[in-house]
Amino acid sequence: MGGEKKIFLKKGKDQSLLRFHPWVFSGAVDKTSGNPQNGEVVDVYSKEKTFLGRGHYQEGSIMVRMLTWKKEEIDREFWKERLTSAYLLREKMLPQLKEGTTDCFRLVHGEGDYLPGLIVDIYKDTAVMQTHSAGMYACRAEIAEALKEVLSEKITAVYSKSTQIGTFKGDDDYLYKKNPSHPTTNEVVENGCKFYVDWEKGQKTGFFLDQRDNRELVKRYAEGKMVLNLFCYTGGFSVYALKGGALSCTSVDSSQTAIDACVNNLILNGFTKNTESICTDAIDYLKDVEKGKYQLMIVDPPAFAKHLSAKPNALRAYRKLNAMAIEKVAPGGIIFTFSCSQVVDKIDFALAVFSAAAQCRRKVRILHRLTQPADHPVNICHPEGEYLKGLVLYVE
Repeated sequence: MGGEKKIFLKKGKDQSLLRFHPWVFSGAVDKTSGNPQNGEVVDVYSKEKTFLGRGHYQEGSIMVRMLTWKKEEIDREFWKERLTSAYLLREKMLPQLKEGTTDCFRLVHGEGDYLPGLIVDIYKDTAVMQTHSAGMYACRAEIAEALKEVLSEKITAVYSKSTQIGTFKGDDDYLYKKNPSHPTTNEVVENGCKFYVDWEKGQKTGFFLDQRDNRELVKRYAEGKMVLNLFCYTGGFSVYALKGGALSCTSVDSSQTAIDACVNNLILNGFTKNTESICTDAIDYLKDVEKGKYQLMIVDPPAFAKHLSAKPNALRAYRKLNAMAIEKVAPGGIIFTFSCSQVVDKIDFALAVFSAAAQCRRKVRILHRLTQPADHPVNICHPEGEYLKGLVLYVE
């Protein structure tokens, strides 16, 4: 498809596309032809009518998400080629897949895999798809068929999850089931740690795969320490800390469902002693905790800012939260602190943490700067894709 529906840009507004940035903003559009509808493929042209590329049309701030810079059909072969490329990258970058120590990973990371608006996570034999554009939602069945071809017998189900496009809420449903009684939860392994993943009821696709490498780093630092895992969700960092030899681990989350899942994951890995899982507000817990009780803290809150207008409030929240953690951690303690807010870049986040440290008047050193793993690649032409920021702090 393509060729019939067209977008023409204003003069000079083609520069970002010439640098292969995959978004066309509504303010850059001069006119349309062919009456494109949400989800349809459109061809994008400069003011001078030079062909620039082809992508999915959608009313809103981001009007076109570019799929290709060539006049090629967006069909089953297109999806198959892109998915094959994505899978081959994971095979190269994640040796643990072949080693058998990991069977869950991100197969498609939107713009990072040249498929803007599409997320695909693999949990053992289940592919969980999230579509964040009208175009990807319209193509979900075709993409599921391509997934079956590319992954062959490696997957036995494809689940479409939590599509939200403006005011439109897509259906959550299985696009493919080899077995009608396919389970709604997989037991997966990540770096040798085991987890239950519920893609139907869990947040995002069911698990936060983007913290895999950072969880492994927590494991390296945890030996002999009392650990506090704030905003713990299903206990990923807690399991790794205890695997690393932590003396104890306290996991805190405001969701009872998350705490129940955390407890189940701890039991799954054989940890029934020296653990405490508490359903309460993480900030309130930190505010009341005894100074010096914990030698290792993980501070991994949900996104404080999903839109640019919320950025100032988000930075204030990061400063406040990190100031409390720096104040409360034991002398010689370590803090893993994160932001997953895309509109807060790594410089903004580091400055917020710096301000928190200055406020506490404790000596703080940065040991590591953290980001997302190799199966969450960042398109070099789309730096916005680097959403996960983290710092490992040593507090004297």
